[in-house]
Amino acid sequence: MNSLNSTVSPNATFVRPLFFYINGFSNIPHVKYYYIFLCCVYAVTVLGNSFIMFIIYLEHSLHTAKYIVVFHLAVVDICGSTSLIPKLIHTFLFDSQFITYEACLANMFFVIFFSSLQSLTLLVLAYDRFVAICFPLKYHIIIRNNNMMVIIAVIWTFTSAVMLILVGLIMRLSFCKSTVVDSYFCDHGPVYRLACNDNYPNNIMATICMTIILLAPLALILLSYSCIIFALLKTASMEGCLKAMKTCTSHLILVAVFYLPVSATYITAMTSNLHPNARIINTSLSSAIPPMLNPIIYTFKTGEIMDVIRRRYKRNKLIIPILKQ
Repeated sequence: MNSLNSTVSPNATFVRPLFFYINGFSNIPHVKYYYIFLCCVYAVTVLGNSFIMFIIYLEHSLHTAKYIVVFHLAVVDICGSTSLIPKLIHTFLFDSQFITYEACLANMFFVIFFSSLQSLTLLVLAYDRFVAICFPLKYHIIIRNNNMMVIIAVIWTFTSAVMLILVGLIMRLSFCKSTVVDSYFCDHGPVYRLACNDNYPNNIMATICMTIILLAPLALILLSYSCIIFALLKTASMEGCLKAMKTCTSHLILVAVFYLPVSATYITAMTSNLHPNARIINTSLSSAIPPMLNPIIYTFKTGEIMDVIRRRYKRNKLIIPILKQ
């Protein structure tokens, strides 16, 4: 396989493969059922997030800074799932686990890019809740639609720059040993570890990305909620505390759904011998499930969206009999 996948001879100092072989789900028994499950997850993800985007777009009362971020999260969820799951389904349907070098880099960029945007978007939502509860009188001054659009543009620009560096460093690596990627997509870690030349810069960049994309946002989210709890205990009654925290419920569930599985997988992998199949299943579920659950959580746990749905449902019930007449 390796001799066929290199663009130069094995004796050359630099080898860039024509193909990588994605080995992720090969050794998992009854994997076809998991592919079917992922296909269902993808369908629900697209429908659910499209529904949230449609409701926010139609309802003028939801054209606020907070729901601009919710709309953005729905877009990111669809794009993130689309960058990952259709390729997995293609692998299953056509039994093709080979991916070209260029397609591998593109796959790596987009999957990690949209996952990073999910993390940073949850941080922006935490910032919105922090200002709303800790500085309620200044909320409409600090959190404005234009300001939120600028913040979203900044995180897109920042994430794009980080991902270009992350993926760009792969291009300096020589793959003269193996081209078998032990993951379910062209994951950065499993790919750069295949290199036979110095991959230390890639290791450093992976650590930096893990810190600024996953650990730092989670730490800032936890800090923001610590400040929220402190401010509520200092100024509000118990009833007021519960009412204020209720507005944060949907966001807290999103944070738990996104960060807990990823954190648990990494901690388990570092502290014990996690079976490769278990790691792959856990990380793939961590990537696929949150985008599916986000619109469901926001639909049923957010009073404003439920009120809009009820109003529109009642309006349609009144309009349909009139149209029939």
